[in-house]
Amino acid sequence: MSALILFALFFILIFLRIPIAISLGVSSLTVLFISNGFMGLSVIGDIMYASISKFTLLAIPFFILTGVIMEYSGISKRLIDLAQALVGHYKSGIVFITAIVAIFFAAISGSGPATVAAIGGILIPALVKNGYKKETAAGLVASSGSIGIIIPPSIAFIVFAVVAGDQIPVSIGRLFIAGIIPGILLGIGLVLATLYTRWRNDRKQAKLNGYKGEGVTEIGSTIERASFTEIVKAFFNALWGLLVPIIILGGIYGGFFTPTEAAVVAVFYGLFVGVVIYRELSLKKLYKVFVEASVQTTVVMFIVSTASIFAYVITTKQFAQDISQLLLGISENPIIILLLINIILLIAGAFIDAISAYYIFIPILLPIALHADIDPTAFGVLMTVNLAIGLFTPPVGLNLYVASGISGASLFSLSKAIIPFIVAALIVLMLITYVPAISTFLPDLLNVE
Repeated sequence: MSALILFALFFILIFLRIPIAISLGVSSLTVLFISNGFMGLSVIGDIMYASISKFTLLAIPFFILTGVIMEYSGISKRLIDLAQALVGHYKSGIVFITAIVAIFFAAISGSGPATVAAIGGILIPALVKNGYKKETAAGLVASSGSIGIIIPPSIAFIVFAVVAGDQIPVSIGRLFIAGIIPGILLGIGLVLATLYTRWRNDRKQAKLNGYKGEGVTEIGSTIERASFTEIVKAFFNALWGLLVPIIILGGIYGGFFTPTEAAVVAVFYGLFVGVVIYRELSLKKLYKVFVEASVQTTVVMFIVSTASIFAYVITTKQFAQDISQLLLGISENPIIILLLINIILLIAGAFIDAISAYYIFIPILLPIALHADIDPTAFGVLMTVNLAIGLFTPPVGLNLYVASGISGASLFSLSKAIIPFIVAALIVLMLITYVPAISTFLPDLLNVE
């Protein structure tokens, strides 16, 4: 009965558009009060404090600050200029630019909505100028932004490792490396979805004009081929930004610092680049940077603290064990188990953010995955890709709201335009799910434990 109250109240509050952190907290407190009265509420302070005082989680505010610094210091524009110099002259070059820049900026910000905000203001108008509908342009940027939580450094992977660590040790470094190939695959899938959408729209328009689709070709790029000198210049302009993931990952895997320390190094590096090299970070901008990063960090940490109460209730009331046994009772076939896990996470991802989902579902699903001999690293990537898809899945996908605000496309029209991108992402998800070597190959090759 308590389990029914917990989940029913939580989803009712979500559908009433109550903020996720409050929904998690209210539903958890209700069950604790029903079970043990006011005595049950006495543990709340300790749980919330313990959840956010972990050393590993210190990486989150510093990676958030790094992403904001890089956005305000002009890194995103220089990355776009480099990608444009490399592939901008090709037909559909702007589509490849979007995917490439999303992957590069993902390696800086570690956040989906932050990636959309950083690149959307430049790339959505550029896509529209090249003949793409604003809904398609916004859909590509919104879906590409989801790569931000897959490509390292990923805030999502940090939280996964912390939550999963209560059951089995999971290396943040191994998760980081494991996310590289799946993130690139997702980028390729989204590019193909965009090209298909453009081809379909061109054929439809040709038939309306009486040409029956014969000889329809894609509008060529409006950008001339960059000279070798221009490419070299764009590369050196963007070099300081390109070095960020190298410094972070190289420092971690070279044994120079931990992921948390790497986040601090990235902040000071970003400040050096913005103030000394590019000279775009004035005192006024720095004030905005710290305020924006503080707000984002507060939101994340508040969600973490309330989600930890929810996870505590699930664990102590043995809801996780009961639900796990129920799912295993359906089938012990790993193929069926993985399919059920994907369905649960895809539905959940459409309504709640990744951090909340980790605290809710890891206590339930990780034991099932371990029972089915699924590698914890592969499971972490699988879960993160599912929740990345949730970032651009209606009705609550955060990336959709950001892209809608930038493009001016209505949320309804954008929700229709996003369907081909969701289909492409699901195909990639199935590959990652049933070919776990896609996730584990690179960390195994590099002997990352």
